[in-house]
Amino acid sequence: MSKKLLIAGNWKLNGEKKDISFIKNLVKFNSIKLSKNVDILICPPFTMIDRFCQLTQRSQIQIGAQDCSEHDFGAYTGEVSANMLSDLNASYCIVGHSERRLYHNENNNLLNKKILNVQKNNIKAILCIGESLLDRRNSKTLRVLGNQLNGALKNNINPNLLEIAYEPIWAIGTGLVPDYSDIEEVHDYISNKLEKLYGKKSKKIRILYGGSVNSKNVFQILSIKNVGGALIGGASLKIRDMKSILKQFI
Repeated sequence: MSKKLLIAGNWKLNGEKKDISFIKNLVKFNSIKLSKNVDILICPPFTMIDRFCQLTQRSQIQIGAQDCSEHDFGAYTGEVSANMLSDLNASYCIVGHSERRLYHNENNNLLNKKILNVQKNNIKAILCIGESLLDRRNSKTLRVLGNQLNGALKNNINPNLLEIAYEPIWAIGTGLVPDYSDIEEVHDYISNKLEKLYGKKSKKIRILYGGSVNSKNVFQILSIKNVGGALIGGASLKIRDMKSILKQFI
């Protein structure tokens, strides 16, 4: 695959001031060791984005957010807008992670509004899609993913500011990973779906795989056709684990 792979770490509800040492260590590792053929992204909590952006500005490491509001400004207590993220120099924003869909009842119409706001501020959106274990057992995986893509990617979404992350819900944090043939089938489906939506422009969209990715399985997962990177959860929180994953690119 000619385009760069994207290795993204989603820290979720983890990270404090003491974890600044992580990003300093990663920047040092990046400057000495890594190939230019990989993009690295860390998505810490909102509270750490500003400092992380400052520390990584002379590296190839990019910083993103885990979510944002569908609103630009106003009386929405506790919300963080895409233009606020832009003001901090965040370059990516995850949208529609299964935990947001599940715990905050986020639907495809809402996610579409969020993506539009993210892109309006020249930030790349990483749209997460995935099926439940029940969906998979009932052979509904592709139908569910198709509905998620159709609903979230309506209304003139810009493919140049878009990445997709396929995360089977049942594989997140469980240690379970689909058969590699199943990952290939799903990523082929997503690739074909994006081509129907965006034509040749779809080739620029990376399709990440997420769900219990670690240093032991990342190389095989990234070698699968149409896998354009990885969205990593728990393994991205420990500098030793993250280095082990990134050593694949030395």
